[in-house]
Amino acid sequence: MKSVARAVVTTVLTAFFAVSALAASYEEGRHYETLSNPLRTETPGKIEVVEAFWYGCPHCYTFKPLIESWEQGLADDVAFSMLPAALGRSWEPHARAFVTLEALGQLDKAHDALFTALASERRPLNTPEALADFVARHGVDAREFLDTYNSFGVNAKYQQAQAKLRGARISGVPTMLVNGKYKVSASTAGGHEQVLKVVDYLIEKERAAAAR
Repeated sequence: MKSVARAVVTTVLTAFFAVSALAASYEEGRHYETLSNPLRTETPGKIEVVEAFWYGCPHCYTFKPLIESWEQGLADDVAFSMLPAALGRSWEPHARAFVTLEALGQLDKAHDALFTALASERRPLNTPEALADFVARHGVDAREFLDTYNSFGVNAKYQQAQAKLRGARISGVPTMLVNGKYKVSASTAGGHEQVLKVVDYLIEKERAAAAR
């Protein structure tokens, strides 16, 4: 029993000192925002981190290698996911394309290519048909893509994503949400690399809160 108690105390102290070490650097209202109405998370028992993005966003494209490297080092108690944003009508086909590929389990085939085509090359992939033709060149069946794109399930998942964005009052991308409570962007954090440092701080903050 003593060893268990010692382990619990050690965990609490580790989380406390990790947050304390960073507390002087990152301030609420300056480097990150606390949501007035916390969002429901979808990963019980884990600290949820979500990136709101758009395939056509050059800032998201620049951020992409940084966040992919960061994701590789995440602890098991953190769940990371991406949230496709449609902050304008022209973004909607691309957000639906992400949801469609995710539903098909084929996101790995065309995700990188869509980012490059839309954010870097500025290709006019603005209709379901144009997107279907494009992903077909990367191993995704065009007819299956279109059928899924227009399905009830994809529409529901797309609407849920946009509702989450509205709930967090996200007006630009990339923006990070931490455990449905905090919002971080390059403009608040002071740059893309700083975003991830602030997110790490908030992850430690949530660990410390859970350990109490």
